[in-house]
This record gives sequence, C-alpha cells and structure tokens, in this order.
Amino acid sequence: MGYVDEVLDLVSKRDASQPEFIQAVTEVLNSLRPVVEKNEELYRKNAILERITEPDRQIMFRVPWVDDNGQVQVNRGFRVQFNNAIGPYKGGLRLHPSVNLGIIKFLGFEQIFKNSLTTLPIGGGKGGSDFDPKGKSDREIMAFCQSFMTELAKYIGADIDVPAGDIGTGAREIGFMFGQYKRIKNLYEGVLTGKGLTYGGSLARTQATGYGLLYLTEELIKCHSDNIAGKTVAVSGSGNVAIYAIEKAQQLGAKVVTCSDSTGWIYDESGIDVELLKEVKEVKRARLTEYAAAKPSAQYFEKKNGEHGVWQYKVDVALPCATQNELDIEDAKALVANGVKYVCEGANMPTTIDATEYFQANGVCFVGGKAANAGGVATSALEMSQNSERLSWTFEEVDSKLKKIMVGIYHNIDEAAKEYGMEGNYVAGANIAGFKKVVEAMLAQGVC
Repeated sequence: MGYVDEVLDLVSKRDASQPEFIQAVTEVLNSLRPVVEKNEELYRKNAILERITEPDRQIMFRVPWVDDNGQVQVNRGFRVQFNNAIGPYKGGLRLHPSVNLGIIKFLGFEQIFKNSLTTLPIGGGKGGSDFDPKGKSDREIMAFCQSFMTELAKYIGADIDVPAGDIGTGAREIGFMFGQYKRIKNLYEGVLTGKGLTYGGSLARTQATGYGLLYLTEELIKCHSDNIAGKTVAVSGSGNVAIYAIEKAQQLGAKVVTCSDSTGWIYDESGIDVELLKEVKEVKRARLTEYAAAKPSAQYFEKKNGEHGVWQYKVDVALPCATQNELDIEDAKALVANGVKYVCEGANMPTTIDATEYFQANGVCFVGGKAANAGGVATSALEMSQNSERLSWTFEEVDSKLKKIMVGIYHNIDEAAKEYGMEGNYVAGANIAGFKKVVEAMLAQGVC
C-alpha cells in the first residue's frame, strides 16, 4: 500500500463519522499522488500527509443566549485551526443548522490550499455554529454573536487567527462579534475581516468572491481561445457569492438565466435582473417567489425531493454558488448533454466527486472552489493588510489587486497540472500548487 492510500485508510477509520471531511481529503490526496510519489521517502519520514490532514487544534464550545421570549437557548460553537505554516489561521464563520465538526473540518482543510493559492501569507482555518440566523430579531442575533465571541475571543487575534464571514455571517454578525471582541480584549485590531467600512472594512469585500470567480472564469475561457461575452450562464444560489457572480458575469457580457434558494429556483430567459435580485435578497430578505412576482419573464419552480433544477438548461457556463454537494452526477450529465463547456465552483465543494470526474471525462473545463472562489479570502487578506497599515484603499485599487490575484491563480494551477502531466486537470493543479507551498514551509519549520 502506497503512502497516500495508507493515510486515506487512516483518515477513513479515524474520522468515519465525518463524510464531508473524508470526501475532501480523498479528493485532495488522490490528486496529489504524482507529487507524493516523487517525494515519498521525504514526506513519509516527516509524516507530511498525517500532519496536513490533522488540525493543529479543534475547539468546540457551548453558546448560551437568551431569545426575545426570555428563554435561554444553547448552540454549539466551533473553531478548527488547521494549519498555520504560511501565516495566521484564516477562514470564515458559518452559521447554519447543518454545521457540525466534520463540515468545519472539511472547510478548514480546503482553506489551507485555497489560501496558499492566493500567494498571500495566510494559513487555513474555519469555524461557526449550528445557530440559524433566519427569522431571528436583531437583538437575538446580537445576543448569540456576543456569547459566541465571548468564548471564541480566547483563541483568536490579528497574528493568530483571523475569522471572516461565511454562510449566515454577514456584516451585521461580524459587527456584533467585533464589538464584543473589542470589549473583552480592550484591543482594537484587525481580528475579523468583512467588517463595515466605518471600522476597518475593505471596499470590494462584499463583491470579492463573486467577482473573483468571474475573473478566473474569464481568464480560463480566454486561454481556451474563447470569450465570455455572449455566453449563457447558470448560477445556483442567491446569496452574496451568487449575486455578485451574476453582476460581474453580466458586466462582462454574459447572460445569466438561473439562480436559486433553499425552496426553489428561477429561470429567466431574458437574463437575471441583478438589481431586483438584490432588492429581494439583500433588502427584503425574501424568497425568490417575490422575484418571479415582480418580473414577468421569470419562471419560479419549487424544489421537490432535493432536486437541483438550475442545472437542466442549455448553458455554456455553470457556476455552482450555493453549498456543498449541490451538483451531483445526474446534474453533471444534464449539463454535458446541454452543451456546457466551463464549470467553475463559487461555493466550497459544491460538486460531488463523481460529477467532477464526469465533467473531466467529457472535456468540460472544470475549476474547483479552492481556486475559483479564492477571491473572498484573498480580499480578506487585503483587508488585513489595510488594517495593519492603518490605510483604506479605493474600490478600484482592491478590485485591481483581486483581478491580478485571480488571473495569477488560474495560471499557477494550469502550470502545476502541466508540470505533472495532467494538462487541463485544474482540480489536481490547484491541489498541487497549494500543497507544494505549504509543505515547503512545513519542512523548513521542523516537526511542529
């Protein structure tokens, strides 16, 4: 049994109750086989794969808070600090009922390589809670966030671990958490990113993941002697990533015809009206039924039996921007049958392994989330830089740096894939490029 298989077997047995984490490790390590085989003796001697698949620490804690009826509620909080070989831990805080240790570990593991790809000095981490902010009042949100940060503050800091937003954690939640951190620590520092512009936030951070996704997608298409202008695009989700992916795609001349939320999806043959979508989702915090009611050309379909209806249409480009494992093998077959040429992940691991392999086997250019959605964390790192320098850059400055980073990521993953004889395999290219930088740092720092 080779070294990769030994570690996969170890992780599968040790973390058997964490399917998302096992899925992420399996995908990464399998794609790293050529690199590991080339350096097997060195990596085995230094237990590189065992160390990179085991977090530095896993923190789990109780989060008690009082709701508007005076009832005490209890949630579970998490922070997984995975690897800080190249910089302080960096990764978002997810607030969603589905959150558990396995999901946070998978996200933190992916974050190691994603952060490495940005070329910025940030390590991998992730956190969150099974708290659901939907339907909660602002006071309840504040009560939860203050309790959550009271415990989390013991483990984070501007040069230790810098959390950010994620699903369920927007500017409101980050603000409440930052206020509580400052109150507890009596310290004003860039400990969180995604902050408001009046207290250390960065322009373009809101747009960063969606815009970054399109900058990379545009470069991918251009390098295949093609043009994104005139392309028809399917997008899933209607949160921050999806909204700004749609906005940038349409600015670049593409037409986006779908979006979705947890209850259903929209097909709008005339193209998604991004301003209306923002009004429905960012202002009213309403369902997509309101979008359909306001736009005659839009059709709304209610989800049944977990179907992923956004992937059934004839499109050139597919951008999954909702959540993990939202695009399965049947969706992949439908997309390929309808002529999709490019698939780039806006969410974290939204495509199942068999769907990814199907795309690759059928000539679809597929770029995974480690590379394609790195724009958010890249701009978070740019926010950290601004905080450290006590500066605030213009939107254009940040956006220009973001585009340069995303174009650089595409070329890095393309070159890494070619170096190991896997031209066009951008999943392997991303894993290899991210892994090599982290491992070099790990080896230089000894056993730690």
